[in-house]
Amino acid sequence: MPSILEKNIDELLSYLEKSMNNLAKDALDNLEIEGGYQGIENFLQNQFDVRLENLLSSKNSSIHHLESSMKNKIIQKKQLIFKKISKEYNN
Repeated sequence: MPSILEKNIDELLSYLEKSMNNLAKDALDNLEIEGGYQGIENFLQNQFDVRLENLLSSKNSSIHHLESSMKNKIIQKKQLIFKKISKEYNN
């Protein structure tokens, strides 16, 4: 498996953040997902994971092939994205 470079991860995360923000906006505007905000957050968390794996797959990689430092970077970015989404929703 080719290794993914730090630069690639940054690009993927930037794209993923924009994608998740757009999806969150649509989901929050429509509020058609059962379970209120918690249901939406669960849906978004799942979408983040699916989209991340799809993006990595397009680079012939997988979350399982990343170094721990890159996995940690992804986890931190995911937490930051969802913190921003939660803050946006609660305002």
